[in-house]
Amino acid sequence: MVSPNPGASTPHEPQSSLLAAPLWQHEQAVALLPHVLRLTAPNPGLMTGPGTNSYLVGETATGWLVIDPGPDEPAHIERLWQAAGGDIRLIVCTHSHADHAPAARPLQALCAQRGGTTPPLLGLPSAPTANPASHFVPDRALADGEQIALQGPDRQPRHTLQVVHTPGHAANHLCLLLAQDSLLFSGDHILNGSTTVINPPDGNMTAYLDALDALDAACSAQGLGYILPAHGHVMDEARTVIAKLKAHRLAREAKVRVAMQARPQGTLDDWVALAYDDVPQGIWPLAKRSLLAHVERLQSQTGGTP
Repeated sequence: MVSPNPGASTPHEPQSSLLAAPLWQHEQAVALLPHVLRLTAPNPGLMTGPGTNSYLVGETATGWLVIDPGPDEPAHIERLWQAAGGDIRLIVCTHSHADHAPAARPLQALCAQRGGTTPPLLGLPSAPTANPASHFVPDRALADGEQIALQGPDRQPRHTLQVVHTPGHAANHLCLLLAQDSLLFSGDHILNGSTTVINPPDGNMTAYLDALDALDAACSAQGLGYILPAHGHVMDEARTVIAKLKAHRLAREAKVRVAMQARPQGTLDDWVALAYDDVPQGIWPLAKRSLLAHVERLQSQTGGTP
């Protein structure tokens, strides 16, 4: 789920032959690397940008892992299966929102129906705070710091993804690190060309900012340079992107604080006009979700007053 924001970075592809890719492709998977494919679901819109990016990691020798199979769109599910050559070993959802997880069970069933193995569905279960439409129970819950590996015929790991629990956008959000290739699969936590919506009660601004710090530390420790978001193009200079995103969030929070001080008896409608005066009014109903998250964070820090 995304929110257009003029303070965010402009969509771009890095000037690197490693990860340069064509424009959006809904009809077939695009190879970012020989063992990393991107297939964008045909669900473009205000909340999804060009569409939800599904990623496949693997190769013929290991089978494939699918990250964020996307909405329950039969044509997209079929394309995922075809892109993997019918050999999907694992399905991982970064979180349970309706543009990310609903295709997981149908894709799993398709794999079983066509005579292959039934790939387990991995992720984190939705919290009680989640919208009923985002209810999600994986076959197995992933742990923070856990490693997921695809093995070759020699049973040695070929591609290893590390799990980082990153609540904030959703309580059950996680990111995946592919250290061998300096890649961070960021789900909706970090987007290109927009900022993600933090929508209480399942969304939490303090948790979101803390998770940004955790991702920055992971990028530093593991030398991660590229971010592959669920919406938008690949980004390079991962730590710079994270630093700018955090600075932008804190700058917005400072404007929220000023708005609340100027209108102490005001409502969200009053405050959004002041704190988001650089955003088109048509976006304000969406912006009020993240505004509420900032308000809750400020009130928790100050005992109820900004």
